[in-house]
Amino acid sequence: MNTGKNTVPVPAATGPARRPWSLSRTAVGGALVLATAYTLLPLLWLLTAAAKNTGDLLGGRALTPDRWHLAANLHALATTGDGIYFRWYLNSLLYAGLGGLLCALVCVAAGYAFQVYAFPGREKLFGLVLLGVLVPTTALALPMYLLASEAGVVNTFWAVFLPSLVNPFGVYLARVFCAGYVPEEVLEAARMDGAGELRTFWSIGLRMLMPGFVTVFLFQFTAIWNNFFLPLVMLSDNRLFPVSLGLYGWNTQTHAFPEYYPLVVVGSLLAVIPLVIAFVTLQRHWKAGLTAGSVK
Repeated sequence: MNTGKNTVPVPAATGPARRPWSLSRTAVGGALVLATAYTLLPLLWLLTAAAKNTGDLLGGRALTPDRWHLAANLHALATTGDGIYFRWYLNSLLYAGLGGLLCALVCVAAGYAFQVYAFPGREKLFGLVLLGVLVPTTALALPMYLLASEAGVVNTFWAVFLPSLVNPFGVYLARVFCAGYVPEEVLEAARMDGAGELRTFWSIGLRMLMPGFVTVFLFQFTAIWNNFFLPLVMLSDNRLFPVSLGLYGWNTQTHAFPEYYPLVVVGSLLAVIPLVIAFVTLQRHWKAGLTAGSVK
């Protein structure tokens, strides 16, 4: 039926619609494989080199699958210097474990106070804390040494332990976590039930901030475990050394005493284990949702 109107013919499709440009799965997968190999290759070298003797390591045969000497290396590590390595290991566990826990508690309490309580000069004081994030720790080593010398704690456990309790970046992280994880309504409900401020923080705020507590603890644990410059400045008694400084001392002697080379390698392998255990066992606490449903 002719309606009297001109119709415009619609051109037929000549082919499938072009998809927007994107990286192919092969390219993305290849990039991820290369990144994984780049990350795991040093660990693979450390695993195999820890089971080699001095001749194999100096001869460049660290990755060869034959001639394993792991048991002999562990025995030499345990007997050298009357087992001084494991004393360093225990020192590092004490510095990093206890220091990380107390530092995380201090940071969470400070971040909670900055976020929850309104007091004169709060933002200016918090800005001063943030200013401490910009100062590198190596620049503070000499002033801390002078303070420790005035206090008479140089070459003691406290010279390394006390500075590890302060972490301005941890205070910042704790305040960010508090802003997202601690609803004001829950705190007000606790106060209306008669809970004091300390009880409210300990029973409610700290539990809600557990992901932030774990995050700060892991950051500080890793920083203290890998800390090298501060113990180098503060300590001269090798019985107080952490494992990082002790291995450095052995490594400086490898040119004169090559038998220390396998000890440094197997000691480095054992030094990685606490970090792996800490991250694997505590990562579940990072999952969000601890306060889901607490406020309607």
